[in-house]
Amino acid sequence: MELLMTKASTPGINEKNLINNPPKNKIHPFLGRNIVAAAAPAGGKKKHPVKAILAGGIAGGLEICITFPTEYVKTQLQLDERSAKPQYKGPIDCVKVTVKNHGFLGLYRGLSSLLYGSIPKASVRFSVYEFLRNRLVDEKGNLSGGRTLLCGLGAGVGEAILIVCPMETVKVKFIHDQTQPNPKYKGFFHGVRTIVREEGFRGTYQGLTATILKQGSNQMIRFFVYNRIKSYLQGDSKEKAKIWQTFTSGFIAGAASVFGNTPLDVVKTRMQGLDAHKYKGFVDCVQKIARNEGFFAFYKGTTPRLGRVCLDVAIVFTLYEKIMQFLDYAWKTD
Repeated sequence: MELLMTKASTPGINEKNLINNPPKNKIHPFLGRNIVAAAAPAGGKKKHPVKAILAGGIAGGLEICITFPTEYVKTQLQLDERSAKPQYKGPIDCVKVTVKNHGFLGLYRGLSSLLYGSIPKASVRFSVYEFLRNRLVDEKGNLSGGRTLLCGLGAGVGEAILIVCPMETVKVKFIHDQTQPNPKYKGFFHGVRTIVREEGFRGTYQGLTATILKQGSNQMIRFFVYNRIKSYLQGDSKEKAKIWQTFTSGFIAGAASVFGNTPLDVVKTRMQGLDAHKYKGFVDCVQKIARNEGFFAFYKGTTPRLGRVCLDVAIVFTLYEKIMQFLDYAWKTD
């Protein structure tokens, strides 16, 4: 009946052509009518949580070694904003000054603190996401848009509490300390011991609220956009996503998350620096930044962060997908 109605209402189309060459549904990545199916990875199969831990950890470690210099520049610019006499004119100037004073490896100061956190962070993120996804997919293996957001949110909150907040606090303090005339931290573990001795265990959890908000919104946006764009690029293909598809999807997802939560990143960095004692809490920090520096202070460091995050998300999602494919091939768990 549907074919007959289509034939009658569309000149030049006959029933035979419709059967042999059915019109393709090009699903819009965000607004298409088949949006539920678009959210599921190819095949809709559940992923083993241990594989997600391994794949996420390896991907996270490799990614941070590639992108750390932009993270260093971003943090330096945000901390420099509070100096009585700022020394950097912008991200490019920050790179020039750092290389001139400390050599090229100066851009990797503080890498150890972030590297130690990146591996478990990515492991927790992907394992929590897969854990939630395995329980929220429907009988066909599809994940709705709302449930994709929920899985991403859970992944972000999990990594924020277990890994990101303490590691980021140490990282920011370590990088900030290295800019002082007489740095007191001799290394990552010495820095951790010093912080705990002077400020207690709570000293490594400064800015927890801002970190949870940042990471939760980060991963909620990233997983949602990544899955939508990847499904759109794959179309009706049943094959595994190609590298250019995962990289493009991750790049776009990274950009979306930057514009969505850079203000939270700025607040988090302020509350985790050496001058964190100036703020009574998350709300007080937001109020003081707005009152003393204006609205645009919340987007300080956006340019270097945009470059880092887009590349970061593109690399980590691509590596995760490929490592997971290898693990599925080498380790049968179905």
